[in-house]
Amino acid sequence: MSKTLVAFFSASGSTKGVAEKLAIVVDGDLYEIEPEEPYTAEDLDWTNPKSRSSIEMKENRSFRPPIKGKVDNINDYDTIYLGFPIWWYVAPTIVNTFLESYDFSGKTIIPFATSGSSGMGNTIYELKPSCSDDVTFIEGERFPASVSENELKSWVDNLNI
Repeated sequence: MSKTLVAFFSASGSTKGVAEKLAIVVDGDLYEIEPEEPYTAEDLDWTNPKSRSSIEMKENRSFRPPIKGKVDNINDYDTIYLGFPIWWYVAPTIVNTFLESYDFSGKTIIPFATSGSSGMGNTIYELKPSCSDDVTFIEGERFPASVSENELKSWVDNLNI
């Protein structure tokens, strides 16, 4: 029997809300990707070039923020919905940390993101190098925080997995 994981990083709570709804829709387990050092409002100020998020996303894209905790039973999952906010048109580098922490060989990863207006940008291109070549990435979708369970169900039902 195939098991589904909904793993997500949420800086402000928007992605968490969408992930919780999606976990209900797909009858999946929920896992929050949490940084060892939580982000503060100042850290997330994208207008400040010296903020933590600006430095991680613009000046040091190879930096992998440490995460706390682990998914103990990652091998039990065949499909992983991977959620995050869009930062600078891609996933935050902490999502790469998560991907590089496990062997996802043979699994399917379906990204989903939250953003007020930005699309998925180069997200899959930026995430693929953090996984082995035999991971299947399905084109993801960007949602507003207000997305309904019905809208998520429609999206899931139309995925080619």
